[in-house]
Amino acid sequence: MLDSLLKSLKERPSSNVVFNQYQNLNILDNLKHFLNYLLKNRHDVLLIGEAPGYRGCKLTGIPFTSGSVIRASRHDIWFHIGNEIELNELESETTASVFWDFFENHYPIPILWNAFPFHPHFPGNPCSNRKPNRSEIEEGKSYLLMLHQIFQPKKLCSLGRVGQSILSELFPNDEIIYIRHPSRGGKNSFIKGMLQSC
Repeated sequence: MLDSLLKSLKERPSSNVVFNQYQNLNILDNLKHFLNYLLKNRHDVLLIGEAPGYRGCKLTGIPFTSGSVIRASRHDIWFHIGNEIELNELESETTASVFWDFFENHYPIPILWNAFPFHPHFPGNPCSNRKPNRSEIEEGKSYLLMLHQIFQPKKLCSLGRVGQSILSELFPNDEIIYIRHPSRGGKNSFIKGMLQSC
């Protein structure tokens, strides 16, 4: 099942407003190593965000990460798979830094995903971040459903409103836990939400 998800991700074409980082086989392998670790260690909390950023998941393939946090973090997951992660650029990203600062105390990390798993950007500017549009969010549902089937999480959490909306649509009978995004002064609310839910 995981191989089917990875194959579907790889085959999605890029466009002038969407970059598919998973057409790069090293980046696809990074995601595979990450998800395999979560499967082997029985993680059952799903946390989804909006979309990859151009300095983070676009370069690493792993949601809520950047090259710098993967190399600098002392979390147990990177002790196990860090040497298998291929990174061409060690950029830093604020959201990734806040996220992994929180998990530095070796909390079990959630299953990390994005409502739209590819990098949306403005036309002609691949080094920009654009909010995914409605059709992209709809497209993202198929990948999220595959991920949900693989992990069958017991708890569903969203970082921001986009994730909350897509989870509510797909799983109307489940409680969706909303967590404030750490950007724009939301760090303290983010930490409080994470402590209460994950």
